[in-house]
Amino acid sequence: MRPSQILRGGGGKPGNYLGPWGALGSLPQKGIVHYGLAQNRQNPLAGTLSAAIFNTFRRTRGQILYWGVPLLIAYETMQWAIEKNEFVNSKEGRALYGDEE
Repeated sequence: MRPSQILRGGGGKPGNYLGPWGALGSLPQKGIVHYGLAQNRQNPLAGTLSAAIFNTFRRTRGQILYWGVPLLIAYETMQWAIEKNEFVNSKEGRALYGDEE
């Protein structure tokens, strides 16, 4: 069975090969519409500020437990270490821990 004229890539006479699709000399496409917008009418940053705010809130809400809990633990540990250091280096702390060095 022979392929149809469309499958062989051509519109002209049977047996007349017009080249691959898109080549010069092939039939023009129908039903394809291209739209364009002039460069001075484009606004590439339209809506980026509001999208950035809402996307940041949405992503933060989804990830807060993954980084919020370790951040809180690290903060509390640092606060405890600062208080411990200040106590050990105070007069009372030296009197209590002075002989353990």
